[in-house]
Amino acid sequence: MKYIVLVCDGMSDYPIKELGERTPIEAAKTPNMDFIAKHGRLGRARTIPAGFTPGSDVAQISIFGYDPKKYYTGRGPLEAANLGVQLEDDDVAFRCNLVTVSADKLTDYSAGHISSKEAGILIKFIDQNLGTNRIKFYSGISYRHLMVAKRGTDEHLENVSCKPPHDITGQKISANLPKGDGSDILIKLMDESRSILSKHEINLVRIDLKENPANMIWLWGQGKRPSMPKFSEKYNLAGSVISAVDLIKGLGKLLGLEVINVPGATGYYDTNYEGKAKAALKSLENNDFVFVHVEAADEAGHNGDLREKITAIERFDQLVLGTILQAFKHKHNFRIMVLPDHATPVSLKTHIGDPVPFGIFGQDVIARGFLNYSEKEAQKSDLYFEKGHELMDFFIKDAGKT
Repeated sequence: MKYIVLVCDGMSDYPIKELGERTPIEAAKTPNMDFIAKHGRLGRARTIPAGFTPGSDVAQISIFGYDPKKYYTGRGPLEAANLGVQLEDDDVAFRCNLVTVSADKLTDYSAGHISSKEAGILIKFIDQNLGTNRIKFYSGISYRHLMVAKRGTDEHLENVSCKPPHDITGQKISANLPKGDGSDILIKLMDESRSILSKHEINLVRIDLKENPANMIWLWGQGKRPSMPKFSEKYNLAGSVISAVDLIKGLGKLLGLEVINVPGATGYYDTNYEGKAKAALKSLENNDFVFVHVEAADEAGHNGDLREKITAIERFDQLVLGTILQAFKHKHNFRIMVLPDHATPVSLKTHIGDPVPFGIFGQDVIARGFLNYSEKEAQKSDLYFEKGHELMDFFIKDAGKT
């Protein structure tokens, strides 16, 4: 049996007036997800437990079948795993965004989705100027990077209250700085980065080209190294993970899954959708499980870009799900699940913790005759998981029993 999980990050949304009170999923052309709804099952799952900040880190842990209340320690250490950064027991890893600021306002959480090449130069420059024997910066992809505070830096750093930059775009920096014991260390680094980066040649050129400069770092999402049982131990399946972002790839590595890097996978609108699907099919020649993650719809939600969100959903349906369904159309020994990890409404430009719709199709799954794949249609189903981490167990073990 082959098990395929396809995650369209942030796909779920609210009804929108301009769409005739439809959601982007309802407005998008999604014949393949609709096929799953008509010939399989729909349901809903709460991937963000009560009390947790809505985010892909918590949601993805849930989707993989692990209880965030037991295993979640923070976003930073998950990304560190993919970057090959070995954390000691007391090290604290922070996500480090390159952002654009103007006066006292954070204007862009991604510095214009800066290229990885430019960002790598800037992070190296930051490390040379702000790094110490206890503070180290590591470059990742585009605007997404890492800072590690080694043991002895400050025992309170793990518990500092930090806000994700994508939640405060357009807001005052002074009102959203880290808070709590140890926050002074982070604020000092962020403030000093501003004076260092604003003078760098890359940013001077970006300003001349009317592109958003990466003129500050923003630290958040910290945590210590987690300890999680391997996916193969939990489900007795060998598998792989396909994504453009360090968070998902790092989580995959921690779970003992093969991480497949796809050329052209960017984590943005221009990602290589079809390349991910083909890589998944190739992986299934030797493995029984594959997890494919596509970021584009979430980025569109954060940008408040309705048109791009609909386009991202349609490309996901056609090029990812469609490619995989086409390959399995004459086979029977497979089961596929499609879902977002969380909702990222374009009206809010941030994540929310509402339950998300999922669709399951394949061997032994009895069709329930739903009309289409959508938030509204999924609400008609009696299949609901208050504990989102129980969904993977159902998908693998029980979806064909009830």
